[in-house]
Amino acid sequence: MADLRFRRVLLKLGGEALAGEGGFGINPSRADFVARRVLDVVNMGVQIAVVIGAGNLWRGKQDGLDHGMERVTADHMGMLATVMNSLAVQDALERRGVPTRVLTGIEVRAVAEPYIQRRAVRHLEKGRVVIFGAGTGNPYFTTDTAASLRAMEIDAETLIKATKVDAVYDKDPKVYADAKRFEHLTYIDALNMRVGVMDSTAMAMCMDNDLPIHVVNLWQEGSLEKVVLGEPVGTLISA
Repeated sequence: MADLRFRRVLLKLGGEALAGEGGFGINPSRADFVARRVLDVVNMGVQIAVVIGAGNLWRGKQDGLDHGMERVTADHMGMLATVMNSLAVQDALERRGVPTRVLTGIEVRAVAEPYIQRRAVRHLEKGRVVIFGAGTGNPYFTTDTAASLRAMEIDAETLIKATKVDAVYDKDPKVYADAKRFEHLTYIDALNMRVGVMDSTAMAMCMDNDLPIHVVNLWQEGSLEKVVLGEPVGTLISA
């Protein structure tokens, strides 16, 4: 096997990766697909942590704020929804024999461990996949920001943002045939272009700490493996 470029990574997924028909709910077969993708990387000897959003269960703005709900309440509901998604991915991974731990920013001790940075690192060192649920544990921060924060806390070497598109474009490639595909962007370019891959807080945090971001298509066979091997795939956002 070729030498690994990255030995510890954080994988950021949208909740839509688990969605059933209509983009809502948790489809066990989709959870199993995610587990197989993660297992492919684990089998290469990579330590991997996962942060997953909650868009398949709860969208704070559409489902809450647009109907008059208080922002803090809506955000707490979203954080709890990410715990449900985390447990679904944990179940799928463990059914494939992968030891997994869910650590959460909000304590729900009956189903997950409270997040402690040193404990998370120790789990990774023991070969366990670590799933971070409940975001940062604070309202007003997205799961993108949580992914950036946790990646730096565990000393990940890169953040992989896995989506349903194969790279970053200057406009929607499904709508515009002349959409320009980028193989590399600087953090500043990505922020100025408002590419929408990650929110500005998460992007700025990665920039300030020189954490590279790889944007790849989760559904494309071998995309995650190419990232950890250092092969060109998707879009790299870096200094």
